[in-house]
Amino acid sequence: MGKKIIGGWRNYESRIYGILHILILLLSVFLIITISIDTFCNISFLNQGNYMEIQLWICSFFMFDFLLEFVLSDHKWKYLRNRFIFFLVSIPYLNIFSYLNLNFSSETYYFLRFIPLVRSGYALAIVVGWLSYNKISSLFISYVTMLMATVYFSSLIFFVLEHAVNPMVTRYTDALWWAFMDVTTVGSNIYAVTATGKILSVVLAALGMMMFPIFTVYVTSLLQKFNAQDKETQKP
Repeated sequence: MGKKIIGGWRNYESRIYGILHILILLLSVFLIITISIDTFCNISFLNQGNYMEIQLWICSFFMFDFLLEFVLSDHKWKYLRNRFIFFLVSIPYLNIFSYLNLNFSSETYYFLRFIPLVRSGYALAIVVGWLSYNKISSLFISYVTMLMATVYFSSLIFFVLEHAVNPMVTRYTDALWWAFMDVTTVGSNIYAVTATGKILSVVLAALGMMMFPIFTVYVTSLLQKFNAQDKETQKP
């Protein structure tokens, strides 16, 4: 009887985690959309009270998720040690700095908008794991998704920093072209002028080079599985 109760509670707990992870992904997508719209339209988000309020509520939900999982965890100190970074990236830094009247550059405030999105990476990996049939596929899909997200975020940051000082970046499509060409390690005719842009160039190139071994492992795994199935079908 006790085992059934524990098993039922574990299933219920797993469902709660699943719902929370999906909500985290949806809220992260909403933040990405607002950041993208403001970037394309050159809107000063710091003057928008609605966005600051929405981000505060979203970050509060992220913190609630962290505290709930911490309370439900059987090994609390291990959970706190391994995932405390999730709590740090859930803090609404923009709202805190605005309340304290701390002044930073517009580029710094723009970077701070991306911090809550780090929390979505873990939820993304879990959701992808549900949709994948093995660990290799899960790893491959997760890495490709995170790589595409990094390329997109880098293009947004590159556009914000470079379009005012770099004559080769006049539209967002220029920044997107730069990001995709850089991650393939091919390179483009657009060169970074700012220090942050140069750092992003190195980061994207490094991520692109890391992609090839994972792709090789994934293809090798598929071929091995196909060969094993082919041998099984050929057995008398």
